[in-house]
Amino acid sequence: MPELRQNLATREWVIISSERARRPNAYIEASDRILTHERPEHDAHCPFCLGNEELDLEVCRYPEGSQGWDTRVVRNKYPALAEAGTLVRNFNGVERYITGIGYHEVLVEHTLHNATLALMTDEEIRAVVDMYLRRGREISDDPRVEHLVFFKNHGERAGASLVHPHSQIIGLPIVPGDIRHRIEESRRFFDDTGQCVFCTMLADELSRGERLIALNDHFAAFVLYASSSPFHIWILPRTHRASFMHIDEDSLIHLAPLLRDVLFRLYTHLNDPDYNLILRSTPTKEPENGYFHWYIAIVPRLSRSAGFELGSGMWINPTIPEECAAFLRDGAVAL
Repeated sequence: MPELRQNLATREWVIISSERARRPNAYIEASDRILTHERPEHDAHCPFCLGNEELDLEVCRYPEGSQGWDTRVVRNKYPALAEAGTLVRNFNGVERYITGIGYHEVLVEHTLHNATLALMTDEEIRAVVDMYLRRGREISDDPRVEHLVFFKNHGERAGASLVHPHSQIIGLPIVPGDIRHRIEESRRFFDDTGQCVFCTMLADELSRGERLIALNDHFAAFVLYASSSPFHIWILPRTHRASFMHIDEDSLIHLAPLLRDVLFRLYTHLNDPDYNLILRSTPTKEPENGYFHWYIAIVPRLSRSAGFELGSGMWINPTIPEECAAFLRDGAVAL
């Protein structure tokens, strides 16, 4: 029997289509697919490869002051927003706009063209996360910025135009409606129950265990109960904190190995699928609170939206989340 499941945090409904559900192994990418680690280590035409650096776009690098680098941040060559300028709001009837002021940066995650988070060392992933935090804190200091979006597109179906491993950071002059909706729902739950909805979901996942993928003392990763698509994963801190900007050093140390574990399982079990990774946190000017909880979402691009999704705002998930989690838990094959 199909089920309609609701995400407790967003109150969004999805259809778990058990009648036409496909087994998790049906989503393994084609065996003749060129995996990321099988690509060349260097591409003479890639602007992110070692030796091809466009230094006029560079914001910072790690290690600082060295000829070489492990990670770099550069301004996007074709930015969605302009860093320089004055923030102006104009409301004239139905015509409402704000000048497109903000930040659009690219975090180059590794020197090798064929590297990927799934196969990096814990230290290399830690360098990437550290740079998220460093740039996030620096951009947050700009009073024009209201919200930060951290995301990674891995693969063509996820929207990546360049193969070289990279993430993006966008500083917006507004808080997007989707973020406001999530905050309002989490605040409503807190007002009704006195609890954080994310902490409540996490406690339930830990007690049930059937959707868990990976776990350590600081973080838990699980396939979402109301997954909108196959293998939709959340990684939550086990200690309540609303903003990623306030993460403590001990948590940072434990995030890298768990993130690598989850992505490695996706890489080996599903043959390097395309995916989007999004780090969700509170708006820059909102203080720590008891109702929101920062987290990382990983959404493999294994299905497509169509007319029903556009017409209803609901998703049909042709997999069963518990089976997806069990499939990923079943060991990780070494390359």
